[in-house]
Amino acid sequence: MDPVIVVGAGPVGLALSLALARHGVPSVVLDGGDGGIEQRAARTCVLHPVTAERVPLLGGARWAAWRTGRRGQAVRRTELGAPASPVHVQQYALERSLRAALEREPLARIVTGARLEDLEQDGHGVLARTRGPGGARWRGSYLVGCDGARSTVRKLLGIRFPGRTSVERHAVAALRLELPWDGEALLHHDLPGVPGEVVARPLPNGVWRLDWLLAPRGDLVTPEELLDRIRGTLSAWCGEVPPYELLDTGVHIAHQRLARHWRSGRAFLAGDAAHLLGALGTRSVDEGLQDAANLAWKLALCWHRRAPQELLETYEAERRGSVGARLRALDQALPVVRGGGGLRTLLPGGSRGRLELLTDGHLGRGALGGPPAYGRSPLAPAGDAVPSAVAVGTDAGTPVPDVPVTALDGSRGRLWERIGRDLLVLLVAPGTRVWDSRHWLSAGLMPELASVVERLPVPAELLVAEEYPGATAHTVVVVRPDGHLAAALPGARTGELRACVDAVRGALLAAADPTGDAAGAADRA
Repeated sequence: MDPVIVVGAGPVGLALSLALARHGVPSVVLDGGDGGIEQRAARTCVLHPVTAERVPLLGGARWAAWRTGRRGQAVRRTELGAPASPVHVQQYALERSLRAALEREPLARIVTGARLEDLEQDGHGVLARTRGPGGARWRGSYLVGCDGARSTVRKLLGIRFPGRTSVERHAVAALRLELPWDGEALLHHDLPGVPGEVVARPLPNGVWRLDWLLAPRGDLVTPEELLDRIRGTLSAWCGEVPPYELLDTGVHIAHQRLARHWRSGRAFLAGDAAHLLGALGTRSVDEGLQDAANLAWKLALCWHRRAPQELLETYEAERRGSVGARLRALDQALPVVRGGGGLRTLLPGGSRGRLELLTDGHLGRGALGGPPAYGRSPLAPAGDAVPSAVAVGTDAGTPVPDVPVTALDGSRGRLWERIGRDLLVLLVAPGTRVWDSRHWLSAGLMPELASVVERLPVPAELLVAEEYPGATAHTVVVVRPDGHLAAALPGARTGELRACVDAVRGALLAAADPTGDAAGAADRA
């Protein structure tokens, strides 16, 4: 089959191409630029730890704690353990590491100077035409528009992009200096001489990103005004202005938009081409990388003809539903956080709801920042197909925890290290880590389970874990390639394991909707 065409060489397009290569699918990335990466120190992104595990990330800072204060006084300090700590990284460093990884992948190709001009579709693939020095005609099995907020792909497909413009506006500066809170991020209100809200987040190599909340549609911030904000903020924190190096400045504007559809035939939207957010600390780049993780394995199964085309409808159902819920939560939170009530609600004894809303997006918690959950997904195994499914410590459709695992060859590692390639079948078997794998591989449930996993209709890897939250011994946990829990089964229920895998690959959707109305079913979901 023809390769997948990826339009756009930002973090989302590069991550999608890399994920496809890991699934054995060739791709061509059409880069409208010259291949250079603009090194902007103030342009950063915050990644959920699960997301950071999926990308070849070189560097990045994890926060030890999050502080909230008012007028220089601490209101609350939240400790962040290593598994829960977000990763803060400059976007150019993320793009550089993704490009370096793609250069080592024989199945991936980046074409610079290739600006999309037109596209056509038929029942077998997509034809893309580009202009510029790399102008050519490109034939692909599928096409994914990862080309940003002004997406050419979205416009060519005629997909509307409704929403709100300039929801929040921030002045941004990247500084190299020492602050009293080494490795800790913070949010302060009403510092003496500094109006509004300021957020400081550490980066590697002694660099900090500072954000000051501005009026959504105010005047431009002059260099002199920004320097006044920097000096006033540092003086309020440190008693005087400490030595600092100003590396970069800018203005960040957060919008709220959601494309009406994320798929048109064999063409898809991902990242900022499909959605815009970023107010209250919500993570735009992280959401785009979640899009890539969700779409890659589904495209791969269809490309290899291991799943029906109905599987692709679930990309929009899951991801658009998840981002839509995030945007609805923002609509509800903004009036509370930015509206009335006064800053006294940040004091001890005041409204905890407002304080939590101010931190949830930054820390990756709650409706504003928590990882996506696909509990009502069309791919959730139906009760009649898997009647004996059991409850464990993570709900179906949510990301799995990073537990220690052992592979069949005896190698040991972490569960998150295995995510991003095949389906994972995890047997919870207490005591196996103290035995040589040669002994337990031929005992108990293992021979039958290994035989079933080997004959599944999709590539799958069998792993063993000493424990899994909320699971009893001999529980079988099925994990989707994007790291979300499909289901948990008691013991080696081989028939139900096959049914669960059929549900994950969309076979039950195709069987239940022989008329081809799976698109309508996915939209309703």
